[in-house]
Amino acid sequence: MDLHLWLAFCAAAIAMLLIPGPTILMVVGQSLGGGTRQALPLVAGVALGDLTAMTLSLAGLGAILATSATLFAALKYAGAAYLVWLGIRMWRAPSQPDAAPPLSAGRALREAWLVTALNPKGIVFFVAFVPQFLDPARPFLPQAAILVASFVTLASLNATAYALLAARLSTALRRPGLRRALNRGGGAVLVGAGLAVALRR
Repeated sequence: MDLHLWLAFCAAAIAMLLIPGPTILMVVGQSLGGGTRQALPLVAGVALGDLTAMTLSLAGLGAILATSATLFAALKYAGAAYLVWLGIRMWRAPSQPDAAPPLSAGRALREAWLVTALNPKGIVFFVAFVPQFLDPARPFLPQAAILVASFVTLASLNATAYALLAARLSTALRRPGLRRALNRGGGAVLVGAGLAVALRR
């Protein structure tokens, strides 16, 4: 793969990843409650979710979603409902840091994977985004593998930075009033993100 094309892809991917979306909001919210041990499964879930979305995109699902309004709407509403559910759960989380155990590693990974993978906008975006950086004169599969691996790595590093920062703050934020405010603020943001996804045309 051409080095300049790959560097251009990485620069565009970094610019896109720096803007926090529903996935990062969920990662930050869970890391605030669970600390550093919660961060790694969340990052793994984000990586698997991006890998799923990009693989499905390159396999053709993105083209199907772009042409099937019904399928696109179904996936969009499923992802939106899941975000709203996570937001409500975060809003109702105990304000005492030790009142409830953190999510298990498996559950944290699963939730991060679902939020990331159930984003039809992401799948359609990859369909429009990735081909711009493919050289039609070269074999498709090696280029696609490089771009997928690069994006998943960058997305994982981005999620790791957000998760570890939130986990670090988690140990400092021990006051119940402040934690309650964070739970409700984060829950409201997740619910808002879910509603925005559902209402967006």
